[in-house]
Amino acid sequence: MTIEKNQTYTVTIDDLSYEGLGVAHIEGFPLFVENALPDEKVTIKAVKVGKKFGYGKVMERFNDNPERQEVKDLDLLRSGIAPLSHMTYDYQLRFKQEQIQNVLKSIAKMPDLPVETTLGMKDPFGYRNKAQIPVQKVENKLTTGFYRKNSHTLLPIENYLIQDPAIDQAILTVRDILQRFNVKAYNERDNTGFIRHIVIRRGHYSHEMMVILVTRTERFFKGVEIAEVIKKELPEVVSVIQNINPEKTNVIMGREEKVLLGKTTIDDTLLGKTYRISSQSFYQVNTEQTEVLYQIAIDLADLNKEDIVVDAYCGIGTIGLSLAEKVKHVYGVEIVPQAIEDAKANAKRNGIENANYEVGKAEKIMPRWAREGIEPSVVFVDPPRKGLDEKFIEASVAANPEKIVYISCNPATLARDLKRYETFGYQAVNVQPVDLFPQTHHVESVTLLVKAV
Repeated sequence: MTIEKNQTYTVTIDDLSYEGLGVAHIEGFPLFVENALPDEKVTIKAVKVGKKFGYGKVMERFNDNPERQEVKDLDLLRSGIAPLSHMTYDYQLRFKQEQIQNVLKSIAKMPDLPVETTLGMKDPFGYRNKAQIPVQKVENKLTTGFYRKNSHTLLPIENYLIQDPAIDQAILTVRDILQRFNVKAYNERDNTGFIRHIVIRRGHYSHEMMVILVTRTERFFKGVEIAEVIKKELPEVVSVIQNINPEKTNVIMGREEKVLLGKTTIDDTLLGKTYRISSQSFYQVNTEQTEVLYQIAIDLADLNKEDIVVDAYCGIGTIGLSLAEKVKHVYGVEIVPQAIEDAKANAKRNGIENANYEVGKAEKIMPRWAREGIEPSVVFVDPPRKGLDEKFIEASVAANPEKIVYISCNPATLARDLKRYETFGYQAVNVQPVDLFPQTHHVESVTLLVKAV
């Protein structure tokens, strides 16, 4: 049987993909279906058909999985903002635990490694402390929203479900101010116009707000005046920054920035420490769950006053500074110079004197530290989604720590890296998933690795 585009088929969903898409098989041919759960019988329309798999759209649903919940806004599914919002939250947590179990079995060949129950939120909505929202001209008005998945079609959205509601409201306020000043929206196709994105950061505890206006060109007519109006209408705003991105690219932020009003940073606290956060700092978007994640990592490390800690991929210092008072010394390394500047400032403002930070690649800095006699007992790693570089794994093993604490945002690369570490004699003890991104398929986890005796 040949599956044809635009034809309809009645199928029963038999699985979920790692992205939370329903999976149906027609004579072995897999079709991925949005807003569909296992055991649901549906009529689907084949909207895209490739050689090995296709995509379908639900036209009619004959029964509901008991774990289905009402979707507040279908655009949140279509845009990929909240692709699991059709699942009950308990089901989302089990789904994420199973995703980690699956890759540990298939990639790491570690089916017996315990994966604990995913730690979720009491209120799994409105948690994001940062938003990056595109601006387009629709029916002669500035419009904010999000792109439909795999397209550049803007879906107008005002309630993003997973963002801090104060940020959602601020986006609308800033958009309407720009409209009043007749600011032109960026035209992606022609690389013309002016305002590309509205980016907003808000301190979870401090409530300090930063507004970043991403523009195509540097000259910003009445930019300072606009910033002053933003401050007047949004009293929480302490920083308005113009970020200039002249490139025809999907990358949101450019390199050049100008402060239009207020400070260059906002402040917030994490596990009792205060941090300055600049416009392009990496700072976890779910503050409440980040505290859970980091506390688990610190507890698993079982630190003492004699420990020397390396905080690789240290960012603005949040992990190392959270544990500095428990150990002898912290050494942090990060490739982004601005992040290291922030880390040093954050150490100083929190009165922490036993932490040193350096710019560079950890795989190059750590061997030099070893030559200088620095012998870490614990290494913390919190890499991006691509996981750890092979050279870093070799460098971390060469440093000979007793423990490695691996904070992961990608189960597949975690599984790959645990298998690599096993060949060097480091055994994973267990994996603790933490849900930093409710309503999405992303999951963070903490794994303790110990050196074999």
